[in-house]
Amino acid sequence: MNQQALSSFIWSVADLLRGDYKQSEYGKVILPFTVLRRLDCVLEATKPAVLAEYAAQMKKGVNPDVYVLRKAGQGFYNTSPMDMKKLMGDQDHIKENLYEYIQKFSPAVRDIFERFDFYTQVDRLAKAKLLYQVTEKFSNIDLHPEVVSNSQMGLVFEELIRKFAEISNETAGEHFTPREVIRLMVNLLFIEDDDVLAKPGVVRTIYDPTAGTGGMLSIAGEYLEEHNPQARLTMFGQELNDESYAICKADMLIKGQDVANIVAGNTLSDDGHPHKKFDYMLSNPPFGVEWKKVEKEIRKEYETQGYNGRFGPGLPRISDGSLLFLLHLISKMRPAVDGGSRFGIVLNGSPLFSGGAGSGESEIRRYVLENDLVEAIIELPTDMFYNTGISTYVWILSNRKPKHRKGLLQLIDASSFWQKMRKSLGSKRKEMNEEQIAEVTRLFGDFVEAEKDSKPISRIFKNEEFGYHTITVERPLRDAAGKVVLGDKGKLKGKLQPDSRLRDTENVPLAEKIESYFKREVLPHVPDAWIDHERTKVGYEIPFNRHFYVFEPPRPLASIDADLKQCTDRILTMIAGLSA
Repeated sequence: MNQQALSSFIWSVADLLRGDYKQSEYGKVILPFTVLRRLDCVLEATKPAVLAEYAAQMKKGVNPDVYVLRKAGQGFYNTSPMDMKKLMGDQDHIKENLYEYIQKFSPAVRDIFERFDFYTQVDRLAKAKLLYQVTEKFSNIDLHPEVVSNSQMGLVFEELIRKFAEISNETAGEHFTPREVIRLMVNLLFIEDDDVLAKPGVVRTIYDPTAGTGGMLSIAGEYLEEHNPQARLTMFGQELNDESYAICKADMLIKGQDVANIVAGNTLSDDGHPHKKFDYMLSNPPFGVEWKKVEKEIRKEYETQGYNGRFGPGLPRISDGSLLFLLHLISKMRPAVDGGSRFGIVLNGSPLFSGGAGSGESEIRRYVLENDLVEAIIELPTDMFYNTGISTYVWILSNRKPKHRKGLLQLIDASSFWQKMRKSLGSKRKEMNEEQIAEVTRLFGDFVEAEKDSKPISRIFKNEEFGYHTITVERPLRDAAGKVVLGDKGKLKGKLQPDSRLRDTENVPLAEKIESYFKREVLPHVPDAWIDHERTKVGYEIPFNRHFYVFEPPRPLASIDADLKQCTDRILTMIAGLSA
């Protein structure tokens, strides 16, 4: 059964719920039942051996957990004699038997169903006399791993969440990232380490602080398994949304990961992995979401811990917390002497340029550029995400840059690397195919400037080229007669008094001397001006589009005149026809 047919089949359960449930509530039933059936199928082959081992160890009076896990061959187990097929044998006691079945799962699985608030739905279905029918429907879906792969199952979960989010008017894109975007990010993350990752028995850690349903972690694992089956990627994550967390945890369980590494909660206000460092990291934090709810905790950490905490470089404006996730990931980088780290994060355009010199955003950019942490920034096509059509950018950061990248930042314009989707999904109308992903990966890996159709698509800059001094230009205060006014007290006594109404600022590139710029660009126009050096600030911005702009000269006037004449002649002919 292909993924689309499987999703449609699961979706058909909605027909049973219609009337007793609102459309916006379908997911509360369908998602946990899908997870339950998947776990049920995964454990089916080892069920007899697990039950025998459980009975033997209980008879000895020994804690059976370790022995039963070994027999299950998974990171979880169920010691109930029931399974979903057997539940169908007792229609009158379906509710009690289903409760008992779930209670016999290992603790990590029980937590998943508690996050789904599943017992509330079981009770509600029973009162509506729908529990048996819904359970029967799911017991007939074949979700065995031999039939539906882990990767395919992840796609099923994502499609179901997207559908439920759409009919609930929720933001689907908060829960997951398009698969081709993740594949691109994973390629960029691992490409410089292919030799290391190819070694037998290599073990690396990867972390996603906005894990959603676990798509980024899963695809990273698939990449490594494909390139080196002997390699091991230990996955860590944190997720705020309970449903997404439950699905992510279930997915990690089935993949044999330690689910204690997947934590629930708000990453910014309650870091679930304090003091931990990771080899690789990936994140797609929510775009343009304010952080007012967690402002108290974040400001406290910023003010009391400074650079010993996560937010030492600065805090962005309250309306967009995405740069806080960037700082959080930087704090999780393994020290360079211990091998260092590399991470990828998806951001909108605002973090590139918002905020002037001295602002939180500028200070964060200053920190990452002056510490030579940014390897590349890649602009993606618009309309790539399910919940927004805006321009998005993948930032790749590392504290172990290879020698040829040191002190440099690569910008890649991949905005034209897309193909139209056959069917739009929310705001997502475009996708990147394998060839386009490979081309962007090659541009990054080759670390060269390049053009496509006579337009630049890859450019390389020195970090300091994005820095500038903001200088304050003052002009003298004059009285009604136009005479310069001198200060009569304090530090301005006997000196020119500035006129605040004429005050202006200029941005001077870091590579240029301020006085030279001032003499060339300012004094010829306002000879009485001077610089207030006490107000000078250092700023950083990355005007991405400016570096890829190609001037197209206007058409010759003769050509425009010819077009206008042709248009006028056509109108006159039409008028003549009407009056005939």
